[in-house]
Amino acid sequence: MEILKVSSNSKPKAIAGALSFAIQENKNVSLQAVGAGAVNQAIKAIAIARGYLAPFGINLVTYPEFKEIEIDSEEKTAIRFMVETR
Repeated sequence: MEILKVSSNSKPKAIAGALSFAIQENKNVSLQAVGAGAVNQAIKAIAIARGYLAPFGINLVTYPEFKEIEIDSEEKTAIRFMVETR
């Protein structure tokens, strides 16, 4: 599974492009975000990627889950958006 890490400074169009490419390569993809700003950018990227892939007949669906991760020896809770096609 390919995990794309999203921060509050990430550009949604860039993440959407990477997400679209991975989906077209038939890879399992998830976006991982820590913090409200990062979650906002991840959601925007998923919406943009849906627009990129719709002309090819690819519909994206996503579901969120909590994931405990370690950053700088500190445990944090991330939101991981699992992205699939339908």
